[in-house]
Amino acid sequence: MVIPEVCVGAVAVFDDRILLVRRGRMPGLGTWSVPGGRVEPGETLAEAVVRELREETGLSAVCDSLIGWAERIGPDHHFVILDFGVTVLDASDPVAGDDADEARWVALEEVAALALADGLAEFLHDHGILETFS
Repeated sequence: MVIPEVCVGAVAVFDDRILLVRRGRMPGLGTWSVPGGRVEPGETLAEAVVRELREETGLSAVCDSLIGWAERIGPDHHFVILDFGVTVLDASDPVAGDDADEARWVALEEVAALALADGLAEFLHDHGILETFS
């Protein structure tokens, strides 16, 4: 039996671009997603969002409001992911770190062409961030 884990995601949109990372580990190895990861013990959700963003992209931000949630369940994981909007304090070029193999700002109209993590395009579309996901 897999115990559910609380995770967060950072949705940063600036100048019609979204900040994405290419996953360097499973699950989702090689797919593009928003920066994020597990909440550590004693850490608030907002602290986790800011930390994960910094670890995976090198960028600093302020955590804004909750955008929505998603669940990802596999044979060896059950993630409950709370995705928050963030305001990046310096929208410079990100530098991939921690679990990310690559990090970059992607034009919103180009997002659907990437190999995205399962459910990400639909999530971004459902929450008004992407106009289309096909």
